[in-house]
Amino acid sequence: MITEIIDVIIWINTFFALLTVFRQKRDIAATWAWLLVLSFLPVVGFIAYAFLGRKLPKKRLFRFQEQNVANMRKVLDMQLGMFKNAQVIPADKVAYKSRGLIRLFDNMDNAFLTRRNDVQIFTDGNQLFDQMFTDIKAAKQSINIEFYTFYSDQIGTQVLDQLVEKAKQGVSVRVIYDSWGSMGTNAKFFKPLVEAGGNAEPFLHTHSAILDFRINFRDHRKIVVIDGKVGYVGGFNIGDQYLGRKKKFGNWRDTHIRVMGAGVFGLQSQFILDWNATDDKHQMDDDSPEHFPVTEVPGTTDMQIVTSGPDSDMEQIKVGYIKLIQMAERTCWIQSPYLIPDDSMIDALRIAAMSGVDVRIMVPCKPDHPFVYRATQYYAHQLAEDGVKIYFYQDGFIHAKTMVIDGQVGSVGSANLDYRSFKLNFEVNAFMYDEKICEQLESIYRQDMAKSKLMTPELFSQQPLWTRFKQQFSRLFAPIL
Repeated sequence: MITEIIDVIIWINTFFALLTVFRQKRDIAATWAWLLVLSFLPVVGFIAYAFLGRKLPKKRLFRFQEQNVANMRKVLDMQLGMFKNAQVIPADKVAYKSRGLIRLFDNMDNAFLTRRNDVQIFTDGNQLFDQMFTDIKAAKQSINIEFYTFYSDQIGTQVLDQLVEKAKQGVSVRVIYDSWGSMGTNAKFFKPLVEAGGNAEPFLHTHSAILDFRINFRDHRKIVVIDGKVGYVGGFNIGDQYLGRKKKFGNWRDTHIRVMGAGVFGLQSQFILDWNATDDKHQMDDDSPEHFPVTEVPGTTDMQIVTSGPDSDMEQIKVGYIKLIQMAERTCWIQSPYLIPDDSMIDALRIAAMSGVDVRIMVPCKPDHPFVYRATQYYAHQLAEDGVKIYFYQDGFIHAKTMVIDGQVGSVGSANLDYRSFKLNFEVNAFMYDEKICEQLESIYRQDMAKSKLMTPELFSQQPLWTRFKQQFSRLFAPIL
């Protein structure tokens, strides 16, 4: 009887596993991964699916897509009309090497190219927030903030206090936060801001990380726009751990940029789209000149703000990364906390390395997610076998998401080198065409190399058998990590 009961459970579990996986469209790798989980881990697999496998409701995603398509072109046309002669330039006006990438982003993401931006790079959280507080205090009209993580800890409270003060002064303050990434932070935390006249909303109305227990399709973007003139984008979130205050991670190494110039308009446009898709009651006027003031700054950086997410099948940032790797003739230096690339990215990295390009990838030496960390080690080993130089950062946790090729084109943003950033999360990156900025990114990379360990294929092969088993096992779930 026990055997018969077990057989029935297995058949029922298999039936629901097939029904669950095939009722929604997904790529073949993810389909097989979920079949593996649901079939071999009865009950537990379905619990994991509830967190990791469910897609965003079609109605909600359609609303987001509709908002994005309808408004982005209108905003772009308005900006091109205002800044045609001053700030925005066509692809054929820049270096020949970059034209294909620029046109690619323009066609895929309506990402217009802006010039003469002033860009400042931050690698230390304390310095970043000091400057951000200075800019917030100087705000006269609006402060728009969008973060995956907005914790209600010491730095989170400091940021909130600054926003409350500005809201009381009549400045328009809006905050978008992701309920999963900001676990523990809820509407009660933002109540002082709302009472002061500001607004704070969880992305796409996912108010509770407990009730809406979906790890996928999160707002992983990190955007700050002040008065439409100053913008921030990069890898830092709002939380004490990002300032090195958590013993688990120790020193936190990240990369963020501060932008002044027309490049800010790309950040502002995306924030407006995200806000209007999230908050039905307090819609922003997406073509108001107030949100896009004409500014002249003595900068040198040409820039495109590129976004991607599950609202599009184009995987814009991943395709941009691949194009960058293909463009490299001498060097391609990458930093990412997670290295779980799909086949197309692996092929691009392998081809570049075997073509004589100096390809380097820097990842953390410690985990923040066990399975992700072991899968990262697996792919690091495989790429090392193909000639890619793999560095394990030793001085704390590196969370930077950067790429720089040939000292000419660089990227800083929120997108990691993994399936989640490519397919499952909403991301934003700044792609910059400026040798001076790229020189700074390369200099920072060299400093980080001095705090890193070069992992050769020989060193990987010396790892304990149990460690290599965990890497192999974790790799099986790569498409759903």
